[in-house]
Amino acid sequence: MHNAIQHITSFHVYAAIIIFIITYFLIMTEKINRASAALLGAILMILLGIVDFNNAITEHIQWETIVLLMGMMILVGITNKTGVFQYAAIKSAKIAKGDPVRILVILSILTGVGSAFLDNVTTVLLIVPVTFSITTILNINPFPFLISEVLFSNIGGTATLIGDPPNIMIGAANPHLDFNAFLLNLTPAVLIIGVVTLGILVLIYRKKLKVEDSKKQELMSLNEKDYIQDSVLMKKSLTVLVLTILGFTLHSVLHIDAAMVAITGAAVLLVIGLRTHDEVESAFDSVEWTTIIFFAGLFVLVGGLIDVGIIKKLAAGALNVTDGNIALSAYLILWISGIASAVIDNIPFVATMIPLIQDMAHGMGMSPDSAQINVLWWSLALGACLGGNGTLIGASANVIVAGMAVKKGHKFSFMDFLKIGAPIMLVSLLISTLYIFLRYLLFL
Repeated sequence: MHNAIQHITSFHVYAAIIIFIITYFLIMTEKINRASAALLGAILMILLGIVDFNNAITEHIQWETIVLLMGMMILVGITNKTGVFQYAAIKSAKIAKGDPVRILVILSILTGVGSAFLDNVTTVLLIVPVTFSITTILNINPFPFLISEVLFSNIGGTATLIGDPPNIMIGAANPHLDFNAFLLNLTPAVLIIGVVTLGILVLIYRKKLKVEDSKKQELMSLNEKDYIQDSVLMKKSLTVLVLTILGFTLHSVLHIDAAMVAITGAAVLLVIGLRTHDEVESAFDSVEWTTIIFFAGLFVLVGGLIDVGIIKKLAAGALNVTDGNIALSAYLILWISGIASAVIDNIPFVATMIPLIQDMAHGMGMSPDSAQINVLWWSLALGACLGGNGTLIGASANVIVAGMAVKKGHKFSFMDFLKIGAPIMLVSLLISTLYIFLRYLLFL
């Protein structure tokens, strides 16, 4: 726990809970803009002395996430002006013969695979502009495609060490759990969950995804090359984008933070790609400032719950219930991580759980790299990553896509997301429970 409050009183605890619940209610019901609600909640946390202002700025706000977002938004914003996303959209839609169900499947798989090897946010920032181009040409609602991409960004990100922040944190705390360990232990579960999710989505949306033959003909007759507006800037943008993505995959070798890679890529492209002051200002307009403010506010809100010890107490209480039973502990960690990560940001939750699992291993006289304790790490990874699909604020990618949709004039409400996301999350956790039992617990 941080030392922001020297003497935590019951007032601080109750105030933190009340502020969090009211803010969450405002975000959920969309009575006011979610960025305004999160910002107001964060300010109240600071004004009432629950969170120290310096701690909010230096510890709670995850500047790595904010800077990564800004860098990628600028990069994708400049690249989007070249017409390359429209080119990719028409090309992929033509491969699918203009069939919206096939397009949904292709884009979902691309998002899932991309999210396994890139940051989820980066993947959706690359895929969503392509989606808007396709749905505009076919004159259909982009919502089924967007929600599918959000779900698959979180599912795909679960598969590897670098796919999702919780996995990166778990890997950093356990040097024996390397890239290959994550790939071998989590990818089989992710593949099963991906196939089932795709089946459910096709079942839900197949009747809504109808396109007139004339629109399909119109799409098939388009020449994708006509959509390239600036071939010189396109070459520069794609070169910088590829180098940035390469930087992400090599960041453990280069020892350069992913956020630093993204913002460097953005700065380089601003300098070599844009000539006038107006072009540079236009590039900065592509940053979703409401999304950035929403994240900053949310980080401080959760920071308030951490500072008064609520998250730690909840996690410790849950682990005490199991009384050293590995199977029960694994299931409890999986489900609590899943449900908690749907409601609060999974990064601080995982940060709290890591030392608790390490303490549990020590208390049971087990080595931190023993097979029994590894089961708990895989349960935490599956729960924290897949739980992000539960609500609109469960993961960074969800919020980003919602922000991009609103900017394009498509309403993307908390409840719209909840109706699809929550059942998918529950199905994913059920599959994970069965997977953990059959793969690990059956033979312990």
